[in-house]
Amino acid sequence: MTTAAGNYYYGLGRRKTAIARVRLYPGNGQITVNGKPAEELFQRPEQRRLIEEPLRHTGMQNSFSAVVRCTGGGTNGWAGAIRLGIARALLSSDETLRRPLRQAGMLTRDPRAKERKKPGLKRARKAPQYTKR
Repeated sequence: MTTAAGNYYYGLGRRKTAIARVRLYPGNGQITVNGKPAEELFQRPEQRRLIEEPLRHTGMQNSFSAVVRCTGGGTNGWAGAIRLGIARALLSSDETLRRPLRQAGMLTRDPRAKERKKPGLKRARKAPQYTKR
């Protein structure tokens, strides 16, 4: 895609209720989320590792910079959504990356989400306490 800011590759990622719209620009590996550096938003090293994983796995960490818009969910959902978005954007930049990304499980959307509460139950599956007498 081409914009006033230049050429970029686009990828959309979702996780739980979080949605990440990722734009990959040629650059030095900087990741910006909602206008802030990723290191500032994601304090936990596990979240930062998750975000950078597709770039590291394909050896492109110094080839692209990512600009991300995240909505919904929390930081864990954002991290998973950004990971999928970056992987999909990398795929649109180079189709030969499909195999390594697929084998690492980065192109599969994680379907786990909060289960809805059912009527007659206290939570999704917790039943009220049974009393015999």
